[in-house]
Amino acid sequence: MDPETTAPEGADQYPSSVEPQPTDAAADHSAQVEDKPSPFERVPQALQPALQRRGFTELSEVQAAVLAADSGASDLRISSQTGSGKTVALGLVVSRVLVEPRGDRGPDVLVVVPTRELAQQVSTELRWLFADLEDTIVASVTGGTPIFQDKNTLRNEPRVLIGTPGRLVDHLTNENLDLGNARELVLDEADQMLDMGFREDLETILNATPGERRTHMVSATFPPGIERLAERYQRDPVSVEGTALGEANANIEHIGHLVQRSDRYTALVNLLLLAGEERVLVFVERRSDAAQVATMLSEDGFSALPLSGELAQSQRNHTLAAFRNGRATILVATDVAARGLDVPDVTTVIHTSPPIDPEVYTHRSGRTGRAGQSGRSILLAPPNRRRKLGYLLADARVDLEWRPLPPAAEVEAVLQERFRAKLDGELEKALKKEPKEAVLKHAHALLAEHEGPMLIAALLARLGEKRRAKARDVNSGSGHGNDNYENRPRQGQQQQQVSAPGMVRFFINWGSLKGANPSKVLAQVCRRGNVQGADVGAISIHPNATTFDVREEVAMEFERSAGQRDERNPTTMIRRDRGPSTGGYARGGGGRRGFRRRRRR
Repeated sequence: MDPETTAPEGADQYPSSVEPQPTDAAADHSAQVEDKPSPFERVPQALQPALQRRGFTELSEVQAAVLAADSGASDLRISSQTGSGKTVALGLVVSRVLVEPRGDRGPDVLVVVPTRELAQQVSTELRWLFADLEDTIVASVTGGTPIFQDKNTLRNEPRVLIGTPGRLVDHLTNENLDLGNARELVLDEADQMLDMGFREDLETILNATPGERRTHMVSATFPPGIERLAERYQRDPVSVEGTALGEANANIEHIGHLVQRSDRYTALVNLLLLAGEERVLVFVERRSDAAQVATMLSEDGFSALPLSGELAQSQRNHTLAAFRNGRATILVATDVAARGLDVPDVTTVIHTSPPIDPEVYTHRSGRTGRAGQSGRSILLAPPNRRRKLGYLLADARVDLEWRPLPPAAEVEAVLQERFRAKLDGELEKALKKEPKEAVLKHAHALLAEHEGPMLIAALLARLGEKRRAKARDVNSGSGHGNDNYENRPRQGQQQQQVSAPGMVRFFINWGSLKGANPSKVLAQVCRRGNVQGADVGAISIHPNATTFDVREEVAMEFERSAGQRDERNPTTMIRRDRGPSTGGYARGGGGRRGFRRRRRR
């Protein structure tokens, strides 16, 4: 650079052949800047531009830890929470093979995930991360999409393939997919895939890949089942700890309200009224609950949509698009359907029923407080569950504050204040504009016929009618209108099975989605309750839970033994069954008595 053209005024006081010397302080600062390592020092050169375009200024904890541990030859066992940046961390690891010549057939990188939503999220992240890599197509195949569409996707020969276990096995069985060249295999949220009963599918997929591949496992925790799978398929794995359970999304405010089951819908309505136009994710227990609660909320004037596993992929995409763009502000979802859900600006998560284990609570609450924003996680729980929830929340490393539910008068006061503030703002903008002559003439005519205050009050009342739902006190009323949900069977609900004479029905929070079958349930019941197989009657397995009968003569002792915390399965709970309506929603007391009270035997 020419010093004559860049020198500032007064620069001629220095000889032309001598550059000004920096001061000691400036020299020290310059040295510090030069000595400071780049935050992307370990990142592959080909990926650095993508990170910078994305606005990265530094790596997250798990991303830095993975790069530090990855030698390029080892299998990795990564423990990190949702929302900690693990998808990009995985991309940094597997990108090694993508800068090399591709194989003859099939993908070079395979990522297996438990749900469609997570597959979509991972695909989106890896596409922008690998955007600068030549001949690198990122694609996904999942259940809920037409097989012919997947075939077209696979014909494009993606180098990076993301898929759910069931759909990947379908394509392997039909010879649409060849994994003989997969050099990098990732099992993302491996603990959830085992809990959902995908062990056999995972083994089929693993056995279809070459023995010299690298196998990486990502899991919030590594329970015995994951450990056994890892020991079988990984070679000398290196353990990497990213963000520990409870550390991710630390900017979430955790609040708990003790509410009887019969009052949960009333409490939910009040909380949603307070949330206003914020984006809220409501968790329910069952797929049928998602549809029913969303319908009830819609009839109460809320823009709510359900999300559950029974929706076709096109419906799921439509629902998520409406939630993302704000056409729907409330999403009512099940745990499984919300896996991998990544929607920005979710300010509040409401758990309408307590989660069954710490990981579920962390995954649910992790849908808010993302990207450095603050969020709220609100738990509704029956009073008799407070002690057990204390243990669960302690395991999740969550500091939850129990608060009384805000009374209806307080909710209405907040809504009125919010309404006044919004109206004042709109009036201020409107008064700055010149009204049309016809409108002004109409206004004068109205004032001539009616008193000013009464006219304004009537107009304000009409504006307020847009909000149909009203705040209600718990147990404050006896219902209203066409509230016939009490007698309407929920979608897929079967007639209650009645225990045989001399038998007592029990409940265990372990169902087919987590690998339960009659022999496994019988073995655990006998061990936990210290009974013989002959003491156990009918076993009925459902997706998320199982009911079974125990002989009346041993039921009391069984309840005492089986109800104790089990070291081998600390998150599995056995108790007396309280009837078929464990997740039902009905209208009644308090305007709508949500979540029907379970009949006790």
